[in-house]
Amino acid sequence: MKYLKLAELYESLSATTKRLEKIEILSKFLKEVNESDREILYLLLGDIYPEYNEKKIGISSQLAIKAISKSTGTAKEKVVKEWKSIGDLGKVAEKLTKNKRQSTLQSNKSLSTEKVLENMKKLPELEGKGTVDKKISLITELLASASPIEALYLTRTLIGDLRIGIQESTIREAMNKAFFKGEASEKIQDAINKTNDLAVVFDLARKGDEKDLGKLHLEIGKPIKVMLAEKAKTIKEGFETVGKPCAIEYKYDGFRLLIHKKGEKVFLFTRRLENVTKQFPEVIDYIKKYVKGDSFILDSEAVGFDKKTKEYKPFQSVSQRIKRKYDIEKIKNELPIEINVFDILYYEGKSLLHEPFKKRTELIRKLIENHPYKIIHSKQIITDDEKKAEAFYKQALKDRQEGVMMKNLDAPYEPGRRVGNMLKIKPEERDLDLVITGGEYGTGKRSGWVSSFILSCYADGKYLEIGKVGTGFKEKEEEGVSFKGLTEKIKPLITEEKGKNVKIKPKIVVSVTYQEIQKSPTYSSGFALRFPRFTALRPDKSPSEATTLKEVEKDFEKQKRNWLYG
Repeated sequence: MKYLKLAELYESLSATTKRLEKIEILSKFLKEVNESDREILYLLLGDIYPEYNEKKIGISSQLAIKAISKSTGTAKEKVVKEWKSIGDLGKVAEKLTKNKRQSTLQSNKSLSTEKVLENMKKLPELEGKGTVDKKISLITELLASASPIEALYLTRTLIGDLRIGIQESTIREAMNKAFFKGEASEKIQDAINKTNDLAVVFDLARKGDEKDLGKLHLEIGKPIKVMLAEKAKTIKEGFETVGKPCAIEYKYDGFRLLIHKKGEKVFLFTRRLENVTKQFPEVIDYIKKYVKGDSFILDSEAVGFDKKTKEYKPFQSVSQRIKRKYDIEKIKNELPIEINVFDILYYEGKSLLHEPFKKRTELIRKLIENHPYKIIHSKQIITDDEKKAEAFYKQALKDRQEGVMMKNLDAPYEPGRRVGNMLKIKPEERDLDLVITGGEYGTGKRSGWVSSFILSCYADGKYLEIGKVGTGFKEKEEEGVSFKGLTEKIKPLITEEKGKNVKIKPKIVVSVTYQEIQKSPTYSSGFALRFPRFTALRPDKSPSEATTLKEVEKDFEKQKRNWLYG
């Protein structure tokens, strides 16, 4: 397929904010996509691989600037100047490509989606000496053959900022409309849940037979998204939502770990679908020794503890293990973890996604041989008694955990969804997990660092601003998360720059506390946080797992009721 056709689709999708219109536009387009072009499905989300694949395009704004400069024959300084003026590197590429074409003979080369994918797939493979020049060469080859509109979307794809306002659910509904006349949404979602691969699902959906979708299965070694919980303020509210009796479990202050096993092979994945098998060699031993079964997928929480006192430690103290690639044995001994298994998705060749939680949790207790400070099944009670539930909650807090989870016993496992049949209850501390989407460079002793960060909540594939945070950070790196350290993390993610203000690709999730939520016309969410304070980086969470606008609205309403009734 010609890339121009895809670029024109992007343009049509970005021209409307209405979800139903986007679905209509996309459904018509999908009918024209044949089997050989199925990887276009990845490009629709600004990627080149399925979500579970760890390979990413990973092009910084600075590298894109060099390629735009080379492909259009424009001085790098002028590209930067245009970027600061326009604020969108894609629009800069479009403008400079248009100017170039007006002053030179138009290229006769026609870009295809196959060529775009071919060149982009080479980018994450490049390593070693001369890598930067090779990457620029691959990007320049595409941009030199691009029309202005193609240059716009090529650049946005490369820097991970497509801006067409669609997400996985939009594509699901477009497939549903295109091939099933709107009657197979849940079956398409189930197929996506099992594969985490839109192109594979599209291949079967385009045949228009719902039975084909049922042929897809969970695969050991291929990560899927975890099920997410909604919040409740009290045990009473939790019972009202999930019903009585229900399962109540510790809410561990750790990080999510999906454990896959087949024969002697064990794979470990985070909730962000990152393969961290090498980072946790002791977990592999625990799985092989203490869990019965040849093949399974377990959902668990890894919790840090103090070797001497055996007291549990907060997430932040062990989070560095997730990214660590070197000195694994050393850090394993310094920051030991205990695996708490609370769900099972697959066992001995059979998916358990649609089995009720009661059946899944009973199976876990048969399979796992408890070894405290190594691997255990989650601490749990099943009850309809509020007093027993409250006592269990208090014990969880006494054991230095975050609170409890309340779970509907009849509920299935729904990957990637924030569901009301699983609730988290924590003390009344006001905290949110938000995404950094912008910032402002500081002055004086903070000059050269971004010292004020714009925070956003999540809503239907968009990130809506809710405030700025500049407190809670350390001046020195050795004391914790510093302005300098966080600035270094976000520099490759900058997509726009105007004076001291920058826009940042939504990749970094942070936890913040706040005094209260206020209505505000200043921010796109319609709300603002009063006195927000940074408390922790959350490398274990993906941006789409950040606090949602609905959750903010719910917290605002509860806060309002507290003011009125005390």
